[in-house]
Amino acid sequence: MWRNSRNGWGLISILFHWLSALAIIGLFALGWWMTDLGYYDPWYNQGPWVHRSIGILLLFATFARLVWRFVQPTPYAEGSRLETIAAHLGHIALYVLLIVVMVSGYLISTADGRGISVFGWFEVPALLYDLPNQASQAGTVHWYSALALMILAAGHALAAVKHHWLGRHKTLVRMLNPAHSQAGN
Repeated sequence: MWRNSRNGWGLISILFHWLSALAIIGLFALGWWMTDLGYYDPWYNQGPWVHRSIGILLLFATFARLVWRFVQPTPYAEGSRLETIAAHLGHIALYVLLIVVMVSGYLISTADGRGISVFGWFEVPALLYDLPNQASQAGTVHWYSALALMILAAGHALAAVKHHWLGRHKTLVRMLNPAHSQAGN
């Protein structure tokens, strides 16, 4: 139930998937909302602090997820050969964009040489800072890669729905129910 099988995703992979999806959507919404905050708004400092903290936790979770993904079997893919290739390339693109978004966010936050406090629990040090226009260039990359990530994630969700309703595949069910995945239903 915890581990993946050739029939489906285990509970750990499912939790990584859905918690990441929730964090990504939440971070995008918070980031977009923060751009309109005024200096005297109580969330002017609180919003970025929460955004950075969740972003760093997501970065660590993403690295753990990738390690988990490499040591676990990947369930068989449903659909045509073209759909299978598109899904594989789409997943790679999602991971690449996710890492680009988080690394660029880190570079924005550490451009002044200060580390990132993660909810006051620990601090991630600034390893790379004082580069020319670091914050603004990383900000541009952060915005466009986050936008691309959201568009690709929406396509990912639509493909899952398409597989479920039109193709009558078990793709979506396997990402919702680890017991169903392990039974091979």
